[in-house]
Amino acid sequence: MEGRVVAAHGRQYVVELADGSLLPCFPRGKKSEVACGDRVDLQRTSDDQGVIEAIQPRTSLLYRSNEIRQKLIAANVDQVVIVVATEPGFSDELVTRALLAAESEEIEPLIVLNKCDLADKLAAARAQLAVFAGLGYRIVELSARDHAEDLRPDLHGHTSVLVGQSGMGKSTLVNALVPEARAATREISAALDSGKHTTTHAALYHLDADSQLIDSPGLQEFGLGHLDRQEIEHAFREFRPYLGQCRFRDCHHDREPDCALTAAVEAGHIDARRFALYHRIVG
Repeated sequence: MEGRVVAAHGRQYVVELADGSLLPCFPRGKKSEVACGDRVDLQRTSDDQGVIEAIQPRTSLLYRSNEIRQKLIAANVDQVVIVVATEPGFSDELVTRALLAAESEEIEPLIVLNKCDLADKLAAARAQLAVFAGLGYRIVELSARDHAEDLRPDLHGHTSVLVGQSGMGKSTLVNALVPEARAATREISAALDSGKHTTTHAALYHLDADSQLIDSPGLQEFGLGHLDRQEIEHAFREFRPYLGQCRFRDCHHDREPDCALTAAVEAGHIDARRFALYHRIVG
């Protein structure tokens, strides 16, 4: 049998079968590498349970990692929707890290600025996002409570994953775009045999026949331990015109003479704060 993972919580998964029914499944073996959005081969072990035998080849995998462990976020997505808000304040470093993870997997990023109805907070949030707008990242402004539909055209035809810090309004956005999301979450929770997982697991919802939306738990950090220095360099899209132009092939873009990136920063072509963050990440 084949299916798609529509919820992931620890080592327990909910798989949507071809007929639309949901089957709770466990991976075979102790170590699990299954992510929400994965297409899997499975075997039914009883009427209400199955075992995942294999993960089918992925088109993409978004995940974060540090020196201790990695956390899979979503598989087979072609768009990452990074949700920020006018309040509470958001971390532009976390936004940058999520963008780097998306760039490294060639997943199209989209930034959503939520709670734009809070007019007195809007200018400051726009100023914080200006560096990303200047790099060509798409930014959609909306109020999830009143105008979530403004985002629907950007989601059509994509399998998108929502990421962001807690409190940015991702759940409000999902519930507005997918009115049956609460029912789907209850169904998933019933399959997981618990209601406590509703906000702590990734879940996939169908927007229409051609569009899916994966909601992921709120993030407070986004480790990039799985990327090496060259991959991180390339993931900074503004670095790309200058890579390979330094005097030294193994240039660390720090104090080496004739560094093309350092020169670009001094000339104002690369934002100094982004360059400092690059050094923090690779340091």
